[in-house]
Amino acid sequence: NLAESINACMAYIDNPEIDVEGLMKYIPAPDFPTGGTIYGYNGVKEAYETGRGRVVIRSKAEIEVEDNHENIIVTEIPYGVNKAELIAYIAQLVNDKKLDGIADINDESNYKGMRIVIKLKSDANASVVLNKLYKMTQMQASFSVNNVALVNGRPKTLNLKELIGEFVKHRHEVVIRRTQFELNKAQERAHILEGLIIASQNIDEVIKIIRAASDTQGAREALKERFGLTDPQTAAIVEMRLRQLTGLEQDKLRNEYEALEKEIARLELILSDEHTCRELIKSELMEVRDKYGDARRTDIDYTAGDFNAEDFYADDDMIITISHLGYIKRTQLSEFRAQNRGGVGAKGSDTRNEDFIEHIYPASMHNYMLFFTQKGRCYWLKVYEIPEGAKNSKGRAIQNMLNIESDDSVKAFICTKSLGDADFVRTHNLVFATKKGVIKKTRLEAYSRPRARGVNAIIIREDDELLSVEMTDGNSEILLANRNGRAIRFPENKVREMGRMSTGVRGMTLDGDDDEVVGMICMPEGTTNDVMVLSERGYGKRTPLDTEITNADGVTEKVPVYRVTNRGGKGVRTMNITEKTGRLVAIESVNDDNDLVIINKSGITLRIHVADIRVQGRATQGVRIINLEKRNDTIASVCCVDSDPEEEVEQVEAQELAPELPEDELLEVEEIDEEVIDDDADAESEAADDTEE
Repeated sequence: NLAESINACMAYIDNPEIDVEGLMKYIPAPDFPTGGTIYGYNGVKEAYETGRGRVVIRSKAEIEVEDNHENIIVTEIPYGVNKAELIAYIAQLVNDKKLDGIADINDESNYKGMRIVIKLKSDANASVVLNKLYKMTQMQASFSVNNVALVNGRPKTLNLKELIGEFVKHRHEVVIRRTQFELNKAQERAHILEGLIIASQNIDEVIKIIRAASDTQGAREALKERFGLTDPQTAAIVEMRLRQLTGLEQDKLRNEYEALEKEIARLELILSDEHTCRELIKSELMEVRDKYGDARRTDIDYTAGDFNAEDFYADDDMIITISHLGYIKRTQLSEFRAQNRGGVGAKGSDTRNEDFIEHIYPASMHNYMLFFTQKGRCYWLKVYEIPEGAKNSKGRAIQNMLNIESDDSVKAFICTKSLGDADFVRTHNLVFATKKGVIKKTRLEAYSRPRARGVNAIIIREDDELLSVEMTDGNSEILLANRNGRAIRFPENKVREMGRMSTGVRGMTLDGDDDEVVGMICMPEGTTNDVMVLSERGYGKRTPLDTEITNADGVTEKVPVYRVTNRGGKGVRTMNITEKTGRLVAIESVNDDNDLVIINKSGITLRIHVADIRVQGRATQGVRIINLEKRNDTIASVCCVDSDPEEEVEQVEAQELAPELPEDELLEVEEIDEEVIDDDADAESEAADDTEE
């Protein structure tokens, strides 16, 4: 609004230290020529404070009662909305039965103003219909604010104070340059007048000199020499007309000269005195305001809180599932009921042919989620932005939610509520692992502000892909496991911190071309969690990270079950891999308060309590976790979630769901000698070539 803007400029001129909040008392919000109501103030405040924001504006509508029927009367619509198109769209929604409760709509606008009458059915609730109109039509519109201006030739985003400051600076420059121009002109004219006055006072001699001269140039030279005049003055005298010799004209010359002297003094004061210059700028702005300013047309609804999606979603626990073909959904954790160990599971998802659930993660509704793709890109969403679906529903394609390339897919994500906490993002790291054993550590801060199109999270080599991402506090221990049943354990500080645009360093040496890393876990300092590993044919076990041994002196010592080495080694055996177990597919960090949610490639799900799985030695074969014999299936994905003590446990006995099995098939727990695969891991990792770019 012009008047409000000028008032704010004058307030800034009077007090350059005024803040944005003080200026907002003069410019409370944008003002649109078509009126309407600004719905909520947070967007306006954000735009004024940062230079970027979103202003929501609603049509001005009232509910009138006529003949016991309620009608909605629209008198103002958002700026830029075409009235005829709006009416036609509302009618189309009614005809398509997408909008109920409207009987008729008429345009009764005239020279007095706009008036759209929406007649409602007798059983319709006017408030409900009006809210639907706001939601489904352009009766509510949003305007993005992006205050980018050229400042000293460079584009810059400006807040309200900076905008006004730059405008006042511009007006100051305009006034100074204009004043200097006017001063130069006045001084030039005064100089000419001085010469004319001298000539008028000595008119007889001037005429004599001019008559005696042979030409104009000679006359000018003679006058310059006789009276000490300049070239412009002599030129003006020579060109002077006879009528200027009258007494009246001579008085005019003197009056004009005196007026010019006063004007020159005024102009010089403007240039030399900052206060006078500011007052001139204010007076000129007030003149514009008084001539062109008008009253505000757009109202502001301060009481209407801006939409906060978190207020509409409880912070419930969810399971995020992502299929092999890239379909994603969130499902209530309670839908995955627990079963006893050895069950065959329950149908988990109806997917397309040749599709299966490949990834499953726990989260809560208010979590921020950072998605990481196999090509090393990072994307950002909130859990409630992911479509909800039943356990057996397909979900929605991730490509429709994120700007992911068609040949890329999500491999991992990080859940956190603290992306806006500067201390948190600076003290926590993201640790990346790839299938080829490369590992990388970067501060969470580098990924705290992803763009809509995503950012590069890690540079992936052509023959590699991202496997896992974990968040750590800088004091964790990292375990990597490969398909051949080996695992390596090393401290996080053995991996130096790198930037976002880097490849990483060697974390584990693989056994051959057909080998690859299947998972990574990060164990915090002082954790009591166990290492859980599972094979593709449904076998798994828990193994402690460390064990306590009492020596001959009665002193209890903590002995590592998984030997701590430097990064880059081959590791030690974490599971006895046989034809019966199949190769390793997953490694998880678990405790007795966790459940395992397992999904195989045919879409069958199984949730079991970790406490039901016996703790065993590192190099044992483990026990049967899920019965895959009947279906000839393999495990596709494993997820660790928190147990719900109040959840109803579905008692499904293994013998009822599977054919009779020998005892040793149900529980294979005999210990075998631990086999140390790489005694020289420390030395080897020291010599390993870094692969950081």
